[in-house]
Amino acid sequence: MDIKDIQNLVRFVAKAGVSEVKYKNKDFEIYIKTPLGGEPVSYVTPQVAYQTPVSAPAASPVAPAAGSEAASSADDSKYITIKSPMIGTFYRKPSPDKDVFVNVGDSVTEGKTVCVIEAMKLFNQIESEVSGKIVKILVDDASPVEYDQPLFLVDPS
Repeated sequence: MDIKDIQNLVRFVAKAGVSEVKYKNKDFEIYIKTPLGGEPVSYVTPQVAYQTPVSAPAASPVAPAAGSEAASSADDSKYITIKSPMIGTFYRKPSPDKDVFVNVGDSVTEGKTVCVIEAMKLFNQIESEVSGKIVKILVDDASPVEYDQPLFLVDPS
Protein backbone atom coordinates (compact mmCIF):
# COMPACT_ATOMS: atom_id res chain seq x y z
CA MET A 1 0.00 0.00 0.00
CA ASP A 2 1.51 3.33 -1.02
CA ILE A 3 0.83 6.85 0.27
CA LYS A 4 -1.94 7.47 -2.30
CA ASP A 5 -3.81 4.38 -1.10
CA ILE A 6 -3.44 5.50 2.52
CA GLN A 7 -4.67 9.02 1.65
CA ASN A 8 -7.67 7.53 -0.16
CA LEU A 9 -8.41 5.37 2.88
CA VAL A 10 -8.24 8.43 5.16
CA ARG A 11 -10.61 10.32 2.80
CA PHE A 12 -13.01 7.38 2.81
CA VAL A 13 -12.98 7.19 6.63
CA ALA A 14 -13.59 10.96 6.87
CA LYS A 15 -16.53 10.81 4.45
CA ALA A 16 -18.02 7.70 6.04
CA GLY A 17 -18.19 9.39 9.45
CA VAL A 18 -16.85 6.41 11.37
CA SER A 19 -14.62 6.89 14.38
CA GLU A 20 -12.15 4.02 13.97
CA VAL A 21 -10.90 1.78 11.18
CA LYS A 22 -8.33 -0.99 11.45
CA TYR A 23 -6.93 -2.56 8.27
CA LYS A 24 -4.55 -5.48 8.42
CA ASN A 25 -2.93 -7.73 5.83
CA LYS A 26 0.14 -9.95 5.76
CA ASP A 27 2.56 -7.04 5.14
CA PHE A 28 1.33 -4.29 7.43
CA GLU A 29 -1.38 -2.95 9.68
CA ILE A 30 -2.95 0.52 9.69
CA TYR A 31 -5.20 1.99 12.36
CA ILE A 32 -7.10 5.25 11.72
CA LYS A 33 -8.94 6.99 14.53
CA THR A 34 -10.98 10.13 13.92
CA PRO A 35 -13.05 12.30 16.24
CA LEU A 36 -16.72 11.39 16.28
CA GLY A 37 -19.00 13.60 14.25
CA GLY A 38 -20.03 16.66 16.22
CA GLU A 39 -17.03 16.61 18.56
CA PRO A 40 -14.71 19.58 18.15
CA VAL A 41 -11.31 19.05 16.57
CA SER A 42 -8.46 20.96 18.18
CA TYR A 43 -5.38 22.09 16.31
CA VAL A 44 -1.91 22.82 17.60
CA THR A 45 -0.34 25.43 15.35
CA PRO A 46 3.20 26.80 15.44
CA GLN A 47 3.79 30.31 16.80
CA VAL A 48 3.44 32.80 13.97
CA ALA A 49 3.36 36.60 13.82
CA TYR A 50 -0.25 36.58 12.60
CA GLN A 51 -3.37 34.62 13.44
CA THR A 52 -5.35 32.64 10.93
CA PRO A 53 -8.85 31.26 11.46
CA VAL A 54 -9.15 27.50 11.99
CA SER A 55 -12.39 27.17 10.05
CA ALA A 56 -13.32 28.45 6.63
CA PRO A 57 -13.68 32.24 6.55
CA ALA A 58 -17.21 33.50 7.13
CA ALA A 59 -18.86 35.98 4.82
CA SER A 60 -17.78 39.49 5.65
CA PRO A 61 -20.45 41.85 6.98
CA VAL A 62 -19.64 44.39 4.26
CA ALA A 63 -20.62 42.95 0.88
CA PRO A 64 -18.26 43.72 -2.01
CA ALA A 65 -19.59 45.32 -5.17
CA ALA A 66 -21.59 42.80 -7.18
CA GLY A 67 -19.69 43.57 -10.39
CA SER A 68 -16.26 42.83 -8.91
CA GLU A 69 -17.47 39.60 -7.30
CA ALA A 70 -18.98 38.36 -10.57
CA ALA A 71 -15.81 39.23 -12.51
CA SER A 72 -13.62 37.47 -9.94
CA SER A 73 -15.69 34.26 -10.00
CA ALA A 74 -15.77 34.29 -13.81
CA ASP A 75 -11.97 34.64 -13.93
CA ASP A 76 -11.46 31.80 -11.41
CA SER A 77 -13.82 29.42 -13.23
CA LYS A 78 -11.23 28.67 -15.94
CA TYR A 79 -8.71 27.50 -13.32
CA ILE A 80 -8.36 24.07 -11.75
CA THR A 81 -8.18 23.90 -7.96
CA ILE A 82 -5.70 21.72 -6.08
CA LYS A 83 -7.46 20.81 -2.83
CA SER A 84 -6.24 19.46 0.49
CA PRO A 85 -6.69 15.68 0.74
CA MET A 86 -6.64 15.82 4.54
CA ILE A 87 -6.87 17.90 7.69
CA GLY A 88 -3.55 19.25 8.92
CA THR A 89 -1.06 22.13 8.78
CA PHE A 90 -0.07 23.47 5.35
CA TYR A 91 3.61 24.13 4.62
CA ARG A 92 5.04 25.53 1.38
CA LYS A 93 8.59 24.28 2.19
CA PRO A 94 9.91 20.78 2.89
CA SER A 95 11.78 22.24 5.91
CA PRO A 96 12.38 25.74 7.31
CA ASP A 97 15.84 26.06 5.71
CA LYS A 98 14.74 24.93 2.21
CA ASP A 99 13.10 26.82 -0.67
CA VAL A 100 9.35 26.69 -1.31
CA PHE A 101 8.01 23.93 -3.56
CA VAL A 102 6.18 26.32 -5.93
CA ASN A 103 5.55 30.05 -6.37
CA VAL A 104 2.92 31.94 -8.33
CA GLY A 105 3.89 31.72 -12.01
CA ASP A 106 5.72 28.38 -11.68
CA SER A 107 4.79 25.55 -14.03
CA VAL A 108 3.76 22.25 -12.47
CA THR A 109 3.38 18.83 -14.00
CA GLU A 110 1.20 16.00 -12.85
CA GLY A 111 2.87 14.32 -9.88
CA LYS A 112 5.06 17.28 -8.87
CA THR A 113 5.06 18.03 -5.13
CA VAL A 114 3.42 21.41 -4.48
CA CYS A 115 3.29 21.47 -0.66
CA VAL A 116 3.43 19.42 2.53
CA ILE A 117 0.58 18.86 4.99
CA GLU A 118 1.49 17.79 8.50
CA ALA A 119 -1.05 15.54 10.18
CA MET A 120 -0.26 13.85 13.50
CA LYS A 121 3.50 14.50 13.16
CA LEU A 122 3.54 12.93 9.68
CA PHE A 123 4.54 15.16 6.76
CA ASN A 124 2.51 14.21 3.69
CA GLN A 125 3.75 15.47 0.33
CA ILE A 126 0.86 16.75 -1.78
CA GLU A 127 1.33 16.26 -5.50
CA SER A 128 -0.33 18.15 -8.34
CA GLU A 129 -2.97 16.14 -10.15
CA VAL A 130 -2.87 18.52 -13.13
CA SER A 131 -0.28 20.16 -15.35
CA GLY A 132 -0.28 23.91 -15.76
CA LYS A 133 0.83 27.18 -14.21
CA ILE A 134 0.28 28.20 -10.56
CA VAL A 135 -1.95 31.29 -10.66
CA LYS A 136 -2.75 31.76 -6.98
CA ILE A 137 -1.76 30.30 -3.61
CA LEU A 138 -4.89 30.32 -1.46
CA VAL A 139 -3.42 29.34 1.93
CA ASP A 140 -0.79 31.03 4.11
CA ASP A 141 2.27 29.02 5.13
CA ALA A 142 2.01 27.17 8.47
CA SER A 143 -1.77 27.59 8.67
CA PRO A 144 -4.32 24.87 9.40
CA VAL A 145 -6.30 23.43 6.50
CA GLU A 146 -9.48 21.40 6.32
CA TYR A 147 -10.25 18.37 4.19
CA ASP A 148 -11.06 19.42 0.60
CA GLN A 149 -10.00 23.05 1.22
CA PRO A 150 -8.67 24.77 -1.93
CA LEU A 151 -4.88 25.28 -1.76
CA PHE A 152 -3.81 26.41 -5.25
CA LEU A 153 -5.38 27.65 -8.48
CA VAL A 154 -3.75 26.22 -11.63
CA ASP A 155 -4.17 27.49 -15.18
CA PRO A 156 -4.18 24.31 -17.30
CA SER A 157 -3.63 26.12 -20.62
